[in-house]
Amino acid sequence: INNYGPLTWEWANGLRGYSYPLIFASIYKALQLLAKDDVQLLIWVPRLAQAVLAAFADVKLYSLVRHLENAETAKCVYFCQLCSWFTWYSCTRTLTNTMETLLTIFALSYYPIKGSKMGSSCKYLALIALAIVIRPTAVIPWIPLVFSHFLQEQRKADLILYNCIPVGLVTVGTSLIIDRVFFGEWVLVQLNFLKFNVLQNLGTFYGSHPWHWYFTQGLPVILGTHLPFFIHGCVLAPKRYRIFLMAVIWTVLVYSMLSHKEFRFIYPVLPFCMVFCGYSLKHLKAWKKSAASFLLLSNLLPALYTGLIHQRGSLDVMSHIQQLCNTPYQSQAFVFIMMPCHSTPFYSHVHCPLKMRFLQCPPDLTGNESYIDEADVFYSNPLGWLNKEFYSDTLLPSHLIFFSVLEQEISSFLALRGYEKMATVFHTHVPQGRVGSHIYVYRKKTEMNH
Repeated sequence: INNYGPLTWEWANGLRGYSYPLIFASIYKALQLLAKDDVQLLIWVPRLAQAVLAAFADVKLYSLVRHLENAETAKCVYFCQLCSWFTWYSCTRTLTNTMETLLTIFALSYYPIKGSKMGSSCKYLALIALAIVIRPTAVIPWIPLVFSHFLQEQRKADLILYNCIPVGLVTVGTSLIIDRVFFGEWVLVQLNFLKFNVLQNLGTFYGSHPWHWYFTQGLPVILGTHLPFFIHGCVLAPKRYRIFLMAVIWTVLVYSMLSHKEFRFIYPVLPFCMVFCGYSLKHLKAWKKSAASFLLLSNLLPALYTGLIHQRGSLDVMSHIQQLCNTPYQSQAFVFIMMPCHSTPFYSHVHCPLKMRFLQCPPDLTGNESYIDEADVFYSNPLGWLNKEFYSDTLLPSHLIFFSVLEQEISSFLALRGYEKMATVFHTHVPQGRVGSHIYVYRKKTEMNH
């Protein structure tokens, strides 16, 4: 929109589609046309938009259960959903996983489960298709659900001819056209995504975990204190909800086969789990109040801690960089972020054409066995890398940003090249590996600063 800023390797290789970012681009464009594109609005409006959608999704979940069961069960499910620390942590983030989860809830409310009068094949299929356009993995939880629907459907040919095919053609067609406009050529993003993550299994480049990780850590962590309620609910829930449980187990199994694992990947199964948690809560008759209080309190602390305190430095440090925008010094400034890749946001939190750079970490797509990315090369010998990269004083960045764990190792470079510490920003109470407890902002002493 502002004609500056980098495109990461995913875009260069057609692994990401433009359909989802288009939502935020439209918001940015609208703010720009209204001359209201203040950096704070650029940061907050996408989050608010995501939050409003998340709120709608929660209400949809409530009305779905109310329609299938009764007001009391619906209230319990709604309560469990609103308590979940992981939902608090994720629902306002502009991750594709978040949108995938919200669309899954919307689709669920039109899914023709036994006893539902709200079922609409066309609507739920359209919402799934939209989710798949945004993140191709959205298809995973829906495989058992769509298959089950297909088996129960009397008019199978009609379902395929009048629902599946038209919906598929319209959504894939629209996605193709949007990507054609922005890539400037025909790109089938969903196919590239599948090739990269499944066939070539290149996701392992970003870390790999044992096969059982989702069962032993992933699901238990995102469910948190809801776990016993979920298990209890699975035992209690009527037969027709077994398909929801199938979807959860199937999704976790499929993701377990991919070696690169993250908590957010299984976020879309959380709403299914909440149906069972709510069912359990409702049946705890005498214990219901104390169980609800336990759920609320045990989720409130992790939600507030992970949402407001944990790893907040990478956002806070951006305000220090942003301040360089309104100075006469802006054109000479050059900010270098020496942190593990994508540790901080970039131009969306700065909103001026400041010269910035971060350590790159694209995976190797050529099959080179001995490939090492820039970030790994840097971390193997930070001091040597800095001296080699900035061999002349004219190349030196005006500002360096890095985690506290790196300071000792590069202290001689900082002293020799005339850098002084200008800010210390808290990041986390649990530093690990390359991620320190604080982030330091160093600036080069110049005649202007004295």
